Amino acid sequence: MRSLIFVRPIRRKAFTLTTLYALKPRFQALLRPLTRGLAAAGITANQVTVAAAVGSVIAGAVVALVGQDRPAALLLLPVWLLVRMALNAIDGMLAREFSQKSALGAYLNELGDVMSDAALYLPIAVVAPFTLLGMTAVVLLAGVSELAGALAAAVGATRRYDGPMGKSDRALLFGALGAWVGLGGAVPGWFAWLPYAVAVLIAVNVVNRVRAGVAESRS
Repeated sequence: MRSLIFVRPIRRKAFTLTTLYALKPRFQALLRPLTRGLAAAGITANQVTVAAAVGSVIAGAVVALVGQDRPAALLLLPVWLLVRMALNAIDGMLAREFSQKSALGAYLNELGDVMSDAALYLPIAVVAPFTLLGMTAVVLLAGVSELAGALAAAVGATRRYDGPMGKSDRALLFGALGAWVGLGGAVPGWFAWLPYAVAVLIAVNVVNRVRAGVAESRS
């Protein structure tokens, strides 16, 4: 029975991450020459992590300040989310392949992701029919989700990335939304439910991460 319990979260993880993570090795391969150049120039993984967080705050602030009057500002979301994904891949490669892993880096990585999500997704509330309440629910549960994934290490399991609606899924969804609005697309009123649906899906992944972490630690 114990082995069966262990297999289920692994399958669930493969199902939820396959479509978005299948391209990760190729993406890293494209970025590897740049990563080598940054390492040669003395750029550290922690510096890249901080740059990703600071850039997210700046991009989110621009959307929050001018997005309501100038919807084109929301084009910053898909652009920056792609840049952020590249920076996240680069800091990981710098840490793993250039012996830059550190305790501080682990903290910066986890805290930077939570801060970046909040900075980038809360400003979507300026787009009708979305509300600050709905986007706050998304951001709060996203933070809980990342905490649930990171706490797996505290019980002897590996860092959990179980879905649905993990970090990459959220980036894809809200990046596409930003591109649509930024290019002049209209958002129908019934889309007001979207943040709440996303919040529910994130709540499901919190449960999945906790269950998978506990099962893995027991086995």
